[in-house]
Amino acid sequence: MAKFKRILLKLSGESLMGKQGHGIDPERLAEYAQQIKEVHDMGVQIGIVIGGGNIFRGLSGSQKGFDRVKGDQMGMLATVINSLALSSALSVVGVKNKVLTAIRMEPIGEFYTKWKAIEALEAGLVCIFSAGTGSPYFTTDTGSSLRGIEIEADAMLKGTRVDGIYTADPEKDPTATKFHDITYDEVLERGLKVMDLSAVVMCNDNHLPIYVFNMDVVGNLKKVMQGEDIGTLVHS
Repeated sequence: MAKFKRILLKLSGESLMGKQGHGIDPERLAEYAQQIKEVHDMGVQIGIVIGGGNIFRGLSGSQKGFDRVKGDQMGMLATVINSLALSSALSVVGVKNKVLTAIRMEPIGEFYTKWKAIEALEAGLVCIFSAGTGSPYFTTDTGSSLRGIEIEADAMLKGTRVDGIYTADPEKDPTATKFHDITYDEVLERGLKVMDLSAVVMCNDNHLPIYVFNMDVVGNLKKVMQGEDIGTLVHS
């Protein structure tokens, strides 16, 4: 029995680089597809948002002279590329899926609406939500919160390269300690970089819990769905 019936899975674009340091690592992509298949086979309805940081990040682009709006639009297109790659990888392992875009770009993907997404989820398709919110100045964190709330997900699972939320960056501070669970208010008070401020506030206001875990360890997604305590729960 899966812990959640419907989830929004947030994946890091940067994690797709794998060992390459850039672009899309086919091995990492295949690992992600297999993990998603395992959970899909449990009967879980899965919506996915994947970032574009392995290709282009709008905010960093604006710091290098790009117009911020155009930079964010480039970042949105980067998420579409990653979404198509993940869609292809899922198809290879036999998982039917649909790419929905926040900006019209048929035939690359169907234009997103809540009802179209829920209908596809209930029909057993994995839905990949691309192009962020469709507007500049919003990150894929905020896009994930928005889509998770819209599709009425039971939880957002945030797959990262760290096994939860710590008092400080565990990659920089060896004394950092891990939280088993934490409230949204405490995340905000401590200034923890779990997600963007707007994303955290949206999840808090709409009572959408977030579970942060290490997606780069093969098998971890299934462990989360089986209720194993391998990450950090953020709740109201």
